[in-house]
Amino acid sequence: MSAGDPPARVPESEPARLKIYLLPNLMTAGNLFCGFLALTKIVEADIRAVDFTSSIRHALFYILLACIFDLLDGRVARMGGFESPFGREFDSLADIVSFGVAPAFLVHRIVLRDVFTLHPQLGWFIASIFLICGAFRLARFNCLAAQQGGGSSNEFLGFPIPAAAGLVASLTLFLMHLDDRDFAKGNWRFALPFLLVFLSVMMVSEVKYPAFKRIDWRTRHPFAKTIIIILVSGLFITLWDKVLHFVLPLVFTAYLLYGFVRPRISRKVVAALEEDPGGEGSASHD
Repeated sequence: MSAGDPPARVPESEPARLKIYLLPNLMTAGNLFCGFLALTKIVEADIRAVDFTSSIRHALFYILLACIFDLLDGRVARMGGFESPFGREFDSLADIVSFGVAPAFLVHRIVLRDVFTLHPQLGWFIASIFLICGAFRLARFNCLAAQQGGGSSNEFLGFPIPAAAGLVASLTLFLMHLDDRDFAKGNWRFALPFLLVFLSVMMVSEVKYPAFKRIDWRTRHPFAKTIIIILVSGLFITLWDKVLHFVLPLVFTAYLLYGFVRPRISRKVVAALEEDPGGEGSASHD
């Protein structure tokens, strides 16, 4: 190249393309849509109307359905190798609506609005504690995931916000079942603000909870074990009303308490509870 020739042009690097996978993000969109529907039902509910408990019950169903979508999107992403930074961020945005805003609105609508009639700002402040702590927990989760190179950890630091929302929703369903007719005027609902504040503290705490990500749903199981799993699933579907009102509150409460008990039990017991006994690192696929 002579002195008068223009300098060689360095080729520009192509911009990085986002990896957006359809199926897991479709599940996340379902989570967000359920959160929006729950909010609409809560906002439309009038405590003086006859259908107040019906509207609240529908909102609770949507929050619990959002929990199912949230459970599925992560499992689908890991099983198919579809994990991506976009999916993680989209999931957090959906979670803050379905599991942060919706439960906070719920407790304010059925309890705090009536308690703080003279000072409504206090009611909004108590409800906002749950929302702010949930947002902090999601931000911390994303930061830790980024520091680990995007890898998924087998533990959650702090109580997961979907489980917190599921506990609020399922326990509210249980309380409504105990006193369905007079729930809007009864005393059972006054336990919800205390639960909301306690779960807010737990979400930003240092207590560790298992993520149960080691369970491989594609692993072959023994014939008898497969039959038992199918029959138990069928029983849950058949008795879905009892599951919603009694089993789900117990499951979420047991998960909450497990974080306190977990450091005090042997590693062998922890491994048996949190890992798939049929997997053992050698999963075979059909």
